[in-house]
Amino acid sequence: MNITEILSKQLEISEKGIEAVTKLLDEGSTVAFIARYRKEATGNLTDVEIREIEKNLNKYRNIEKRQEEIINSIESQGKLTEELKEEILSTNTLTILEDIYAPYKSKRKTRADIAREFGLDKLLDFLFTKAENEGEALDEASKYLVEGLESEEEALDRALDILAEDISNSIPARNIIRRDGFLRAKLTCSLKEDEAGLYENYYDFSKKLRDMKSFQTLAINRGEKEKALTVKLEFTDEYNKKLIADLFREDKDFNPYQESLLVKTVNDAYKRLMLPSITTEMRNFLTESAEDESISVFGKNLKPYLLQRPIKGQAVIGLDPGFRTGCKVAVVDQFGKYLDSTVIYPVEPHKKEKEAIATLKRLVKKYDVSLIALGNATASRETELVVNKLIQEVDGLSYAIVNEAGASVYSASTLGEEEFPDLDVTIRGAISMARRLQDPMAELVKIEPKHIGIGQYQHDLDGKKLDEELSKVVEDAVNEVGVSINNASYKLLSYVSGLNANLAKRIEEDFKEGKIVYRKDLKSVKGLGDKTYKLCAGFLRFPDSPELLDNTAVHPESYKIAKKLEGEDLDSINLESLAEKLEVGVPTLEDIISELKKPGRDPRDDNPEVLTRKEVMGIDDLKEGMILKGKVRNITDFGAFVDIGVGIDGLVHVSKISNKFIKNPNEVLTNSQVVEVKVIEIDRKKERIGLSMKDIGEK
Repeated sequence: MNITEILSKQLEISEKGIEAVTKLLDEGSTVAFIARYRKEATGNLTDVEIREIEKNLNKYRNIEKRQEEIINSIESQGKLTEELKEEILSTNTLTILEDIYAPYKSKRKTRADIAREFGLDKLLDFLFTKAENEGEALDEASKYLVEGLESEEEALDRALDILAEDISNSIPARNIIRRDGFLRAKLTCSLKEDEAGLYENYYDFSKKLRDMKSFQTLAINRGEKEKALTVKLEFTDEYNKKLIADLFREDKDFNPYQESLLVKTVNDAYKRLMLPSITTEMRNFLTESAEDESISVFGKNLKPYLLQRPIKGQAVIGLDPGFRTGCKVAVVDQFGKYLDSTVIYPVEPHKKEKEAIATLKRLVKKYDVSLIALGNATASRETELVVNKLIQEVDGLSYAIVNEAGASVYSASTLGEEEFPDLDVTIRGAISMARRLQDPMAELVKIEPKHIGIGQYQHDLDGKKLDEELSKVVEDAVNEVGVSINNASYKLLSYVSGLNANLAKRIEEDFKEGKIVYRKDLKSVKGLGDKTYKLCAGFLRFPDSPELLDNTAVHPESYKIAKKLEGEDLDSINLESLAEKLEVGVPTLEDIISELKKPGRDPRDDNPEVLTRKEVMGIDDLKEGMILKGKVRNITDFGAFVDIGVGIDGLVHVSKISNKFIKNPNEVLTNSQVVEVKVIEIDRKKERIGLSMKDIGEK
């Protein structure tokens, strides 16, 4: 199998680029390192393209491994021919490989195996070459009666079991049903038992497999698992059986009796042997496709969520609201350092609003706080009204709603306990609220991505696959930004190219002890060798290093080139001629110049500002036709949820996102994007808000 050629055609990337990425990956380079520092070799491929190469490279290598296993197994049985070997090696899909291997697998004895032991393969040959009618067939069958084979009719049926298995093992026959599955087959659902009405949309559901949406597949799977729904696949059975029978007729001229035997056997093979396995196969395919798409949606939501613009230079109060247990308050300085905490009781059942406002005023004044981060969970709306009153009394103070998802997970985690061993878990949650505003990525990486509260149906997905894919998204986001050594937790450092948790902890400890000042000091960290240094150095920033380049994305291997640019007018350089003179690639030279123009630049500063508010609105304040600014909270297959500051996220259905037709919201939206929306529907009873991004100019 020529994997490079296959990937080049599949991904529309040059074979040279595929070969370069493959070589670098095999040498142990990370995707982030290849994308950032090996652009000349790859032809300037992005991290997304390199991830696709990595994923598909592994897939085809697994297929090659399976080909070898199958060949060795069949060869050990003495049944391998050159033709069979060639067929195996020319197949690059696991499904067909397993079809080829099926007749050679070690398995429990089948009805066909037993028939062969009785010698009934000879009777089968007679039936389809000489038998003119049932009488002749029964006379011939009488010759095979032995102990365990009691009647002529049983002998005939057992002989046909051999043909049924042959039909079932036929790859062209199986592909007829698969093709029908992809083109015409339908998935149908009916109500089994659903007292809560959770699956009402699927009580009388029927849809072609090819038209199934991922969220529908996952919801139906869950409904079936909870015994709320009965699920079936409906194929075009009679049409499929006719095509399969035609395969076995070939050019033979069967008489009416032989024709009846063939039809009977095809019916048996189809219903007993083929349909159950292919139904399972198609269901698995649907589920895997839905999982892959949902994980992709999750990843597309996660990366921009992590890359939200940080709020720098402001002390922040984090509020974790609650009713009976009160509202937990934590103050952090402009660098995220914990300063103070308390608990206030502004809402029911305590209703100590004046005392709460007085406490918050004192903290604002004492620590020069200009921003409040308010969690969006229980009692958030009621606490928001109190915060609004505070803001009216304090100049220069504003607030932002922060998604609280995962805060409790962090608070009770080992990392949370390590960071704040003397604080109550609820106060840790309030600190997390504040820090999520100041540096979303640095705080959110402390939580498993699946707990962050974005994506769709994450609890129905393969947990291992979800964790693996989302970890790659986090890794790409962290390395795209780079990590400042000054205030990085080991959890954040562990996502840096080439590093793991153990190395990250050692780096954090050595920095705190003053052992690391320059970037090159990383080499003194125990266990961090030259190869790891090469992979990680360019992604770590050292703001306090005497070496200016240590606080840029310029890799140490390019320092000599960067220093040759000192005194140059960076805006009027002829890139091609200078690159040739310095013996460096143009993409690398461009990156070096970009870094020298803005050393220490945070690429997230180009992203939209965080939406902060100085007034509170509720659903009762909304009117149809209002135009509002909001922030995209979550994107699903069917639309986007947007926070418009009323305590309830509104839904922009996919049909209302753009004036042009789009299949998926991700075509035009990213998570955390600030958008203008029009209110088109308000259901106060169900607390649902319908929004539109179309025709915003019309009121």
